[in-house]
Amino acid sequence: MDTIGVRELKANLSRHLKRVRAGARLTVTEHGRPVATISPVDQPVDVSWARQLVGEGKAVWGGGKPAGSLRPARSTGKRTVSDAVLEDRG
Repeated sequence: MDTIGVRELKANLSRHLKRVRAGARLTVTEHGRPVATISPVDQPVDVSWARQLVGEGKAVWGGGKPAGSLRPARSTGKRTVSDAVLEDRG
């Protein structure tokens, strides 16, 4: 990880942001002491499959967080829902 002073960062911000976009991580120092880290953001998760389902009318999304099922799964006996899911995956 490269170290860069605040004054240098301010003077050449565009150049240093270009380095970060390329994958570099920078430690910003003030008077020789580390005060911040600048790193690239994680790549967004591919959700094209979800958009495809909405486009095909197989799913509905209003833009918010999912609320969960209106009819939650229930199990009978000693088995839990998670047991059934794990069994189904196996």
